[in-house]
Amino acid sequence: GVTVLVYDQTCAAEKRRRRKRGTFPDPARRVFINEAVCEGCGDCSATSNCLSVEPAETELGRKRRINQSACNKDFSCLKGFCPSFVTVEGGAPRKASAGRSPVQGDYFADLPMPAVPALDRPYNILVAGVGGTGVITIGALLGMAAHIEGRGVSTLDMTGLAQKGGAVFSHIRLAPQPDDLNAVRIGAGGADALIGCDLVVTASTKALHAVTRGGTRVIANSHFAPTADFTLNPDTPFDQGAIREVIHRAAGDNVTEFVEATQIATALMGDSIATNLFLLGYAFQRGLIPISFAAIDKAIELNQVSVESNRRTFAWGRLYAHDPKAVEEVIRPATPLPMAARAKTLEEIVDHRAQELTAYQDAAYAKRYRDLVARVAAAERERGKGMTGLALAVARNAYKLMAYKDEYEVARLYTDGRFLARLQAEFAGDYRLKFHLAPPLFARRDPVTGELQKRPYGDWVFSAFKLLAKLRGLRGGAFDVFGYSAERRGERRLIADYVALMDELANKLTPENHAIAVSLAEIPEHIRGYGHIKARSLEAAKAKEAELLALFRRPPMRASAAE
Repeated sequence: GVTVLVYDQTCAAEKRRRRKRGTFPDPARRVFINEAVCEGCGDCSATSNCLSVEPAETELGRKRRINQSACNKDFSCLKGFCPSFVTVEGGAPRKASAGRSPVQGDYFADLPMPAVPALDRPYNILVAGVGGTGVITIGALLGMAAHIEGRGVSTLDMTGLAQKGGAVFSHIRLAPQPDDLNAVRIGAGGADALIGCDLVVTASTKALHAVTRGGTRVIANSHFAPTADFTLNPDTPFDQGAIREVIHRAAGDNVTEFVEATQIATALMGDSIATNLFLLGYAFQRGLIPISFAAIDKAIELNQVSVESNRRTFAWGRLYAHDPKAVEEVIRPATPLPMAARAKTLEEIVDHRAQELTAYQDAAYAKRYRDLVARVAAAERERGKGMTGLALAVARNAYKLMAYKDEYEVARLYTDGRFLARLQAEFAGDYRLKFHLAPPLFARRDPVTGELQKRPYGDWVFSAFKLLAKLRGLRGGAFDVFGYSAERRGERRLIADYVALMDELANKLTPENHAIAVSLAEIPEHIRGYGHIKARSLEAAKAKEAELLALFRRPPMRASAAE
C-alpha cells in the first residue's frame, strides 16, 4: 500500500570528484551572471534550488553570482526568468600566473620552516567545514603524515549530511605513541588548533564546544558561503561580523586569524576546492601542525590525486602566511574587479545615482532625481526633529524605479564595458557567448502558463545590444516601440506615483509618522525581477503599501477632555 518514488541522480559533490578524475562528462560550458542586469529577485535560486547561485553584495543591492567551483553544471538556474544569464561556451576559469610576479623559481623551497609545537603529549586538531570540499581529505593527509613519522594518530570524521552541503568535522588526535591515545573524539575545550574551512560551521556549537578561550589557536576562512535558507528567501540576512564575533568570544582575539582563503585559493588555482589545503599550508606555516613538512609532502604524494597541484596549493598557503603581499601581487590580475567604494552618506549616494541616471537617459532625467531627494531631505530636516533615514530611503528607491531595466538599459549594461571586463577577469581561453533572453516582442509564450519563454541567442546579439543602447533617447517617446507594452507603461506610472507619494510624505511628515514614511519610501525595494516575476512582486508590494498608507493617513489620536 506504500508508493515509493526514488530520484536517482549523482550528487553534485560526486560529479565534481569524477570530473576531476576524468570519469564523468564535463560539458565545456559555464553559466555567468551579469550582476548589473540582475535584479536580485531570486527566481534563479527558486527554480534551481542550487547553492552555487550565491549572493553578490553591490552598491545597488544584493545581486547574484555563480560559484564556478561548486557548480554541478545541470544548468537549471537558466530557467530563472532573467536576461542576466549568459553561458560561456569553451574557456575555463582564469588562474593567476606566477610569471607576472616576483614569486618565481625556487621561492617556495626557500620558505623558512616554522617552529612546530613539540609533540610530547596528545595534540588535538579539529577541522570544520562543508561536505564535498575536502575536509575529510585534510584529516586523511595529516593521519598518513603522522603514521609516516611513527606517531600515534586517530581520526574521527563526522559527516552528517555531507553530500548535501552539510557540516563536516574531522577530529585529528596526534601523540608521541599510539598508546598515548585513549579516545578518538576531541572533548570539550580539548582542541589545540581549529582549522575552520567554512565560517558558519566554524561558529557552530559543535565546533566551538572544543575550543578553550586563549588555549585554542584558530585559523578560519573568512569567506561567507550562503546557507540553504538563501534558496528560499532572497533577503536572508548575512551578518558576517556577528559570526566573527562569536568565534572571537570563544577563542580570544590573540589566537584567532581570519583568512580570505576561498578567494585567494580560487584565484591561484582556478578552483575553490583548493581552499582547505591552502588553509592547511597556512596553519602549518603558523606553527599549528606538529608534523614535519617532509611527512606531509609524502602523504600528499601517497594520496595519488592531483599531487603536483596539491603540493603547490599547500605551498601557496605557506607563502601567504609568510609573505601575504607577495601572494596578493600574484592574484591581483585574476581577482574579480573591485566594486567602487560603497557610497555611505546621502550626498555620495545621490551623486553616484545621478551619474548612473545621466548615463541611463540624460542630465535632465538625473536632475529630476536630485530635485526629489532634495525636497524630501529639506522636509525631513524641517519636520523630522532630528530623525534621519527618509531621504536615504528615497535616494535609493527613487533611483531603483527611475532606472527600470527596459530593453535599452539591458543593452547598455551589456555593452558599457563592465560586463566584458568582469567576464575576462573570470574566464580565460577561446570562448563564445550565448545570451538567454525572452524579448517581449519576439518570445513565445508557454501554452499552459502564458508566460514568456527564454531561449538562447548567439553572440551576434552583442552587436544588436550596441545598436539598441544607442537608441535609449527614444525611451518614453512616440518612436519607442517597446514603451507601448503594459509592463513599460506600468513602470513609468510607478515613477510618477512614487514622486507624488513622496511629496505627500514630505508635506505631512511628523516625528510620530516618520517611521511609517520610511517604510513607504522603501516599498520599491521589494519590486524586483522581469516580466511575470516583477508583476508578482509588484502585487505584493502594492498590498503592503496600501496598509502602510492607511496608517500614515490615519488622523492622530487626540487626548480627551477628561485627561
